[in-house]
Parts: sequence; C-alpha cells; structure tokens
Amino acid sequence: MTWRETLSDLKDELAQARLDRQKYLEEVEAERKSQQDQLYQLATSLGVTELLDDMNAILIGGQGRVETETSWDAPDEEDEDDLMVLDDDEDELRYIATYLSWDEDGEREIAVDLGFSEEGIYLQVNEADVRTDRQALERALIQAFRDELQI
Repeated sequence: MTWRETLSDLKDELAQARLDRQKYLEEVEAERKSQQDQLYQLATSLGVTELLDDMNAILIGGQGRVETETSWDAPDEEDEDDLMVLDDDEDELRYIATYLSWDEDGEREIAVDLGFSEEGIYLQVNEADVRTDRQALERALIQAFRDELQI
C-alpha cells in the first residue's frame, strides 16, 4: 500500500471515529438533559420552594432567604461536602439544592438536596435521607427547623 493510500484509509477511519464520538457526546448530553428534567419535575411536584417560602413567611416573618442552586448552573468551585453524585464519564455532579437561610442567634439554614446517586434519585434535608413524597418532606422540614433552633 502506498503512502497516499494509507493516508486515505486513515482519513476514512478518522471520519468514522469522529462520527462515533459525536454520537456519544449527543447521547451524554441527552442523558444530562433527562436528569435535569427529572430533578426539576420532582422538585416542582414536591413543592420544595413553596414549602420553604411558607416556612419563611410563617415561622420567620419573611426575614429569611430562599435560594436554589443547580449543579449545571453553579460556579466551578463546588464544595466537596455537598450532596452530589458523579456523572458516569466526568467529574460532573447532578443536583438541585434549595436553601432557607435566616439570622436568629446566628446564621441558620435548612437545605433540601435533590440529586442522583448510584441507587437513583435521592432527597435529603440537612443531610438526612427523606423519602421522595411530600408528606415525608414536610415532616423532615419541620424536624430540621426544630433542630436548627434546638426546640
């Protein structure tokens, strides 16, 4: 085989490798989008933000802050202690974290974390595992509030 024939064969092989890589990247992106959609849907169906807004309005007199952070919108400097899960291929983490924070004899915070683990979707309130149903979440939020204020 001549030099040019070898290069031509390599060019064909390279084109197929590029197509395979592009297909793989599209599949990875579709999986990421699917995970994001699942987390958004669960957060919405559980009413995470609304529950924390209610706690802020009723228990704290509106003096707190409710904030939401997602792994795909978060700054590059991620806290190693956050409750997150590694993506299969990369060190990318998938989670939605919603916080209620306020000042009452010091800074107080209740964190609701939704994310993916090896077992599937998880829900945690202040690092305690919670079933992914609204009643369990409501009970966990009340307990977290009591724990924060030691009552």
